[in-house]
Amino acid sequence: MKLDKQILEEKIREYRKSKSCSESTLMGLCETAEYPISQDEMVKLGCGFAGGIGGTFDEGTCGAVTGAIIANGLVVDDPATIKANAKEIFNTFKEEYGSVCCGTITNNGEDKSPCVDCCVFIANKVADLLDK
Repeated sequence: MKLDKQILEEKIREYRKSKSCSESTLMGLCETAEYPISQDEMVKLGCGFAGGIGGTFDEGTCGAVTGAIIANGLVVDDPATIKANAKEIFNTFKEEYGSVCCGTITNNGEDKSPCVDCCVFIANKVADLLDK
């Protein structure tokens, strides 16, 4: 499956104006992949992962990562591929940002300036994995 990365980025940037990283990444990926799920359902799936899982920031995983892994699980059919992709998503993000911890990346939620780029970066990685 080939995703249009320009459309993906546009969707994520637009959603990030009002949605969390987990919601924006999940919604951008699922909509670009034309996965049959409503926006309301995606918000419900992603909202608990906002702010490093329930707003834990300093202890929780970045929402861009969790949103990407949720989307991966929805659009990929093979459980072995889902797991392998999830590991690659996690490791790629950690290599790029030095951590997958929301609080580390955002100074415990004080500086959300890296968030949009984190979402776009990891969504593009998922797009690459889906293109294999």
